[in-house]
Amino acid sequence: MRHHHDHRQLSRTAEHRRALLRSLVTALFEYERIETTVAKAKETRRVAERMITYAKRNNLHSRRLVARVVQDEDVAKKLFDTIASWYATRPGGYTRILKTRRRLGDGGELGILELVKTEDQKEADRKARAARAEAKEQAAEAKGKGKEKAEAKAAEAAEKAEAKAKPEAKVKPEVKAEPKVPKKPVPAKEKAARERAKPTPEAAVPEAAPEAVPEAAPRPAPAVAPKPEKKPAKEKKGGGILGRVLKRKGQPPESDGSEKKK
Repeated sequence: MRHHHDHRQLSRTAEHRRALLRSLVTALFEYERIETTVAKAKETRRVAERMITYAKRNNLHSRRLVARVVQDEDVAKKLFDTIASWYATRPGGYTRILKTRRRLGDGGELGILELVKTEDQKEADRKARAARAEAKEQAAEAKGKGKEKAEAKAAEAAEKAEAKAKPEAKVKPEVKAEPKVPKKPVPAKEKAARERAKPTPEAAVPEAAPEAVPEAAPRPAPAVAPKPEKKPAKEKKGGGILGRVLKRKGQPPESDGSEKKK
């Protein structure tokens, strides 16, 4: 029998599951639309709709109950001031789940959990999104223009620095040519006196011829000692009676194999 099985455990401990639901509910009220698995979305929907019901009461006790789950002060303020007024006349059904796809890897079924809004609210959201996109584009353009201006300023600064670094060409002052003074003619007497005072050139002494250096006598070739002549090898005498017989007849003795092998 299925007693006390009123929720999904989501393969987590009690503390982990409670923390997970708190973060999902806070994200739902902050962004008004989240994507998660269908099982988590169904568990989150139960807690989120209870928090909206508490916010519609708007008393101290309900604020304390909401603060136990929604632990972000800004999100809790948005819940009481903005979201609760959307469902003032609605008795329930504040959220919806839209199944989207299956996750790659484990094949988990994903879905979108969002707050239910009227057509006027949806149109206002579309206008707000368009305004945000336009502001983002304008900021990007301004950033690009700012980059261009900064690059132009940097180029100008670099040109000025290069101009300062180059040494200025020094202009040489013009030198005025002095007028030539004509030389006075020297009288003949002074010329004759200068020629007498000049020293007479000494007779050129012939240079002595360089002494001839005697050539070195050639060195005698080293004496080579004569190589000693090789003595003819002694003939081995034949042994045994057969050798002596052949010697008498005048024939060379043959080896009879009586010599010992080395």
